[in-house]
Amino acid sequence: MLSSNRRVAIEFVLDHLVWFILVAVLVLFSLTIPNYFQIGIFANIVEQSTFVGTLAIGLSLLIIAGYMDLSIESVMALAAMVVGILFAKSGVGFGFGFTPAWLVVPISLMIALGVGALVGASNAFFVVKLKMNSFIVTLAAFIWGRGLVVALSGGRSAQELPAELRFLAIQRFLQIPLMAWVAIIATLVFAFILNRTPFGRHLLMIGGNPTAAYRAGIKVDRLTATTFVLAGAIAGLAGWLLAIRTSGATANLGVGMLFQTFAAVVIGGVSLKGGVGSLPGVYAGVLLLASIQTAINLMGMPAHFTQLIQGGMVLVAVLLDTFKLSIRKRLA
Repeated sequence: MLSSNRRVAIEFVLDHLVWFILVAVLVLFSLTIPNYFQIGIFANIVEQSTFVGTLAIGLSLLIIAGYMDLSIESVMALAAMVVGILFAKSGVGFGFGFTPAWLVVPISLMIALGVGALVGASNAFFVVKLKMNSFIVTLAAFIWGRGLVVALSGGRSAQELPAELRFLAIQRFLQIPLMAWVAIIATLVFAFILNRTPFGRHLLMIGGNPTAAYRAGIKVDRLTATTFVLAGAIAGLAGWLLAIRTSGATANLGVGMLFQTFAAVVIGGVSLKGGVGSLPGVYAGVLLLASIQTAINLMGMPAHFTQLIQGGMVLVAVLLDTFKLSIRKRLA
């Protein structure tokens, strides 16, 4: 029999394994790659993690609840395009302004969140009310969302967002852009919600055993619908941040981020079986992928090496999930 202290230590390592891997990878890269160990490089890694890190919040919440959302990438692009069309000054942008000018920040944010929440509500209707499979519903939303982006823009771009919005991409704190701090704060807020509030605890229960959660008096359908709306709104936030970063939007904005996000979520320790996951761990997974991509760029290796490594890491993460489950059963 293991002592209680050893059991606690093993549980701690299992729960924070991705952080140990991240630290080991950063140390290895710093020792083997010239110019890797720099504050500017680490700040760049955090900046790169902004959009995938934000998308990963909503996707993690839904996978923890036992569902899937493939629409987040299209929702992000749609929210970015709507913001671009309304507020950008050239291309397909109308260049709407406000007095005082700083009002463009909260108003554009609310619009982006609203766009995302509407798509999330649509997904929730089909999944919760009509009992359709979340994979199919959100795959359809992924497809029509991309089509809507092209239809709204006519395939053209929106450019030159107001300086009040660009401020978040230009201004830095501790060498990290303010928009990246938005993603970090959002991760911390939802980590608190997931771990310290009834909403989060009930979400974990639904993902672990929805029948038991229902019998315990948890309003499963209402909580599930709320989570879909939240995931959509968070994807809208990612779109708002991405529009700020690019000072506008294009029809193919964010293509491929869904797969990066899914990889980060799985690597970050969210179980595809539902009921298990940690948002700080997911953020560590995002940082790990960004660190590897940065290392590949610094070494001058072809870009496709990133995809090869990400694919391998996803497989390893799934194997680790099974391995950790086996160890926990032995400890129980």
